[in-house]
Amino acid sequence: MPVGRGLFGGSPYLGVYLRVGESVGLAPPTLPHPLERDLERLLGIRVVRTNVFDCEVVGAMVAANSNGIVVGDELDRDERTSLEVVAPVTVVRHRQNAMGNNILANDHGAIVHPEFSSEAVGQISRALGVPAERGTVAGLGTVGMAGVATNRGVVLHPKATEHEVAAVQRRLSVPAHRSTANFGVPIVGACLVANSRGFLVGRPTTPVEIVHLQDGFGVFE
Repeated sequence: MPVGRGLFGGSPYLGVYLRVGESVGLAPPTLPHPLERDLERLLGIRVVRTNVFDCEVVGAMVAANSNGIVVGDELDRDERTSLEVVAPVTVVRHRQNAMGNNILANDHGAIVHPEFSSEAVGQISRALGVPAERGTVAGLGTVGMAGVATNRGVVLHPKATEHEVAAVQRRLSVPAHRSTANFGVPIVGACLVANSRGFLVGRPTTPVEIVHLQDGFGVFE
């Protein structure tokens, strides 16, 4: 089954530290080797290790899909070189600069924090090569932490409204499902990483939550 549970240095909030796509995953240099092997085995990706803005919370700071990577400020030379091995990098300067927290994207579309300017929305759209629009999930502008998107499905905060679910499904062109993870945590984007092959979630996640996540991502045995 392409589903696993793990910890990053004792933390179940894998989505804060990791950003994964269809073929490559980004992780800080301190990624435990057993977790790296799980990512490679379950998701079929290779892992690139790098800090972003000299910090470990790569998943919170980086938004990405198969077409590009978006960050909120200038990277140092080594960080930029590491990321450009994966995909072209675009800097979008904005007060909401933790791009992983504020962009929910797959290879079909993107939902972004409602406070992004029209110029920033256009930059994000061009960087990721997909249509982008402002939106919320469960009333939260931090859509990248309130949801997780793949090219097969999206899992959202359990209090996402019908209007929000419909908007996400329309823009990302995949079905959406509500769930928690990590034993009741609604901010699912902080708890897990996923692609079209599978997902890896924090260890406290219950079997019932895993079933809901499988439904949401369309991932089964």
